Amino acid sequence: MRYCEYDATNQIPNVVVDGSPNAATVLTLSHWPGTIVPSGLRADLSAQISFLFAASGDAVGAEVVTNNHFDQDGLVAMFALVDPEAARQHRELLIDVAAAGDFATYRYRQAARASMAIAAYADPERSPIASQLAGPYGAQCAALYETMLECVLDLVVHPERFEELWADEDDELTHSEAALASGSIVVHERPGSDLAVVEIAAEEPQRSGHRFASDEYVGAHPLAINNATGCFRILVVHGRRYAYTDRYETWVQYRSRRPLPRVDLRPLAEELSAADPHAVWTATAPSVLSPRLATDGESGLDPTTVLDHLTRHLASAPPAWDPYAGAG
Repeated sequence: MRYCEYDATNQIPNVVVDGSPNAATVLTLSHWPGTIVPSGLRADLSAQISFLFAASGDAVGAEVVTNNHFDQDGLVAMFALVDPEAARQHRELLIDVAAAGDFATYRYRQAARASMAIAAYADPERSPIASQLAGPYGAQCAALYETMLECVLDLVVHPERFEELWADEDDELTHSEAALASGSIVVHERPGSDLAVVEIAAEEPQRSGHRFASDEYVGAHPLAINNATGCFRILVVHGRRYAYTDRYETWVQYRSRRPLPRVDLRPLAEELSAADPHAVWTATAPSVLSPRLATDGESGLDPTTVLDHLTRHLASAPPAWDPYAGAG
C-alpha cells in the first residue's frame, strides 16, 4: 500500500491505521475507542492489529493507507502495510517501538531509543525536518510520515546513527532505572485498585521523558516507571509534590486484560484543594489520552492523607470512560 495524507483521502478508498475513519475508509485497523475491528485482528496496539491483518492475506478494496495523527504506533502500523516484507522481518522490534510510544514500556533498548528519536523528529524545536513542521497539523503529519516511513527501519536496526536525537533522553531513562535499582524510587502496588504508588526520594532530581510523539512526562522517566509495574493507575509522590495519572492503556481498547474503568478526577481535585492549605489541585477530563491529577506546587497534605482521598474516590466514583462501547 502507499501512504496518502488523511484529508486528501476523503474520496479515495483507504485503510486507516491507529486513528478514526473518514468518509472513504473501507477498513480501520485501530485500537481507538469505539473502533470496530474484526475479532481475529484485535490486539493491544494498532501496530499489532496491522501486522495481524498483513499476515492474514485478506483482500481490501483500497491501495491507500492513512492516519489522522502522527505517533510511534501509527508509524509502525502504517509501515506494516507499506512495506510488509521488511516489517515482518523486524516485527518484534517494531512492535516494541509502538509500545514505547503508546504505553511507555519497552523490552529492547534500541526500540526505546528509536521511539525517543521519533519523538524528536516530531518536535519542531529539535526535528531534522523542523522547516516542514510550521504549517497546519495535517501537513505536519504528512511530512513526518513521508520522512519516517523511509527511515523507521534504520532507526530501529541502527539507532546509533541517530544518537544525537535520543542521547539526552536515554540518559534520563538510565538515571531513572538506576534510582529504582538503588531504592531512591520505590514502587508500592495495590493490585485490588490497580494502583501503583511511586515514591521518589526528596533528594532525587525531577527527570522527564516523552509520551507519544509530543507530550513530556515529569517526575521520573515513564519508561522506567511503567516497566516497573503492571498497574494502570499511577500516583507519583515526590516529597510533597503529587501527580496521579491513568495510563493510556485505559483510553484504548486494550485486549490483554480489561482495565478498571476510569473515573472523573475533577471532583477529587476540588475535594483536595478544599483540604489543602498550600496548593491548588487540578485534574483533566476522563476523555483525554492520559488523565492527570496534580498540585500546582508543594502540597500541605501528607502522603497518607492524599492516598486515602484517592483510593476512596477511585473505589466510589462511577465509571466515566468506556472505550469498548459499540465496538464489541
